[in-house]
Amino acid sequence: MLKPKNLVKPMRFGLPEIDSWRKSCSHSHWERWMTTSKRVQDRSKKKRVHELEVATEKWKITSKIIFLMELLKQEPEMVIPVRSLSHYRKQINLPKPHRISDFLRKTPKLFELYKDRNGVLWCGLTHKAEDLMEEHKRVIEENEDKAAEHVTRFLMMSVDKRLPLEKIAHFRRDFGLPVDFRTHWVNQYPQLFRVVKPSLEDVEFLELVSWNPEWAITEMEKKNMPETETSHTPGLLSLPFPLKFPSNFKRVHSYYGEKIKLFQGRSYLSPYADAKGLKSGSLEFDKRAVAVMHELLSFTVEKRLVTDHLTHFRWELVMPQKLMRLLLKHCGIFYVSERGKRFSVFLTEAYDGSELVEKSPLILWREKLLSLVGYRGRKKKFEADTESDEEGGDGLRLLQSDSDVEDLDVELEQKDTLEYKDPLLEDDSEMDLGEIM
Repeated sequence: MLKPKNLVKPMRFGLPEIDSWRKSCSHSHWERWMTTSKRVQDRSKKKRVHELEVATEKWKITSKIIFLMELLKQEPEMVIPVRSLSHYRKQINLPKPHRISDFLRKTPKLFELYKDRNGVLWCGLTHKAEDLMEEHKRVIEENEDKAAEHVTRFLMMSVDKRLPLEKIAHFRRDFGLPVDFRTHWVNQYPQLFRVVKPSLEDVEFLELVSWNPEWAITEMEKKNMPETETSHTPGLLSLPFPLKFPSNFKRVHSYYGEKIKLFQGRSYLSPYADAKGLKSGSLEFDKRAVAVMHELLSFTVEKRLVTDHLTHFRWELVMPQKLMRLLLKHCGIFYVSERGKRFSVFLTEAYDGSELVEKSPLILWREKLLSLVGYRGRKKKFEADTESDEEGGDGLRLLQSDSDVEDLDVELEQKDTLEYKDPLLEDDSEMDLGEIM
C-alpha cells in the first residue's frame, strides 16, 4: 500500500490521481468470517449508552413540537382543528393509542386549545410560542451562510456533485435550513449551487456550481492539521478517528485493541476525493465510508441523524449497502440508538454525557424550547377510558401530570429490521476480529 499523501495532482473539482493506490486497494480485501446476524433491538441493555438515549428522547420531543409549531405558523390564522392534526401522525411520529390532544395539553405554554360554538376543538400558538418562532427565524437567518457551506460540502462529497432536492429536504432541520428551503432558499446562493431538472420526467436536483478547495478540508483535518493549506487537493489521509467508549465497553480494547489500532492507522480516501474506483467491501472502502459519516454528522445541528435518511444516499456518497452494520461495528466513533420506531446515529465525540460539547445557536434555541415543554423523560402509563375524545380516540388516556411531557413514541416491532452482527452483543472471546474493523 502506498504511503499516505495529503497533496496530490489536481484534477477537475479537486479530484486526485490515485489509480495506483486503488489497484493496491483491490488486493487488500479480506475474506471475512460472517456469523449469525442479530437485530439491533436484541442488543443488551448493558450495551446501551444511557446518556445518549436521554439525548435521543430530548431531541424526539423537540422535533415533534417544532413540527407542530411550523405547521401552525403556516396556517392563515395560525390555528387548526385538532382533528385535522390526525393527518400528520406519521410526520410527528405519534402512533395510536396516543391522542394528539393529550400531547398538546401537556405543553400549555406553547399550545392553546379551545372549542368553538359547534364544539370543534381547535389548537393555536400561545404568544410565547409566536415569539419563539420569530426568534427561530432570526437564528436560522443569522446562520444561513454556514448552512449553505454545509450543503455545498455535502454536494462536493457526492459522486456526480449533485443530489436530489427531495432527499436533501430530509435533512432540512438537521442542517438548520428554513421552511422555504426548496422554494426560496436554494436560489439565494447561485454562486454555490443551482436547481436543475434534466427532463420533465426527472426529479429536481441541487447541483454544485463551483468547487471551493477551502471547503474540501475535512473537520478531522482541521482539528489534526490546523496548518493545512487551503488550496490543497483532497487525496489520501491517515488520520485516527477520536474514540469514545463507555466504561462498560472496556472489553473492546482487550479483545479488539490491536485491530482497532490497525484500523486507525490505515490510509483512506478523503470524503471529497473521487471514490468510484474503490472496491465495495474492502477495508479502504469501509474506512472511507466511516470518514464520510463522520463528516456528514459534523455538519448537523445535533451531531445526530436518523439512519433511514442516510440510506437514501448510499449510491451518491459511495457507501456500503449494509450501512447499519458499519455504524455498529465502529461503536467507538458512532452510537446507534434504537429508541422508538426510527433509529438514530450519534457522533460520540460531540457529546459529553447527554449534552453537546459545542452548542450552536440553534441548539441553544431548542433547549430554550424544551424548557417550556417540561420534558422529564419518565415512564408512561395507560388506563382504559370509556369516553372518546374529539379526535375519535380509542378509550386510552395518558396518566400524566399537566407539567410533564413524556416520550410519546411507542417502540413498535420493526417489520423490515436491518440485521447485523453486533460485536458487543456476546461475550464470545473467539469472535473474528475482521468483523469489527
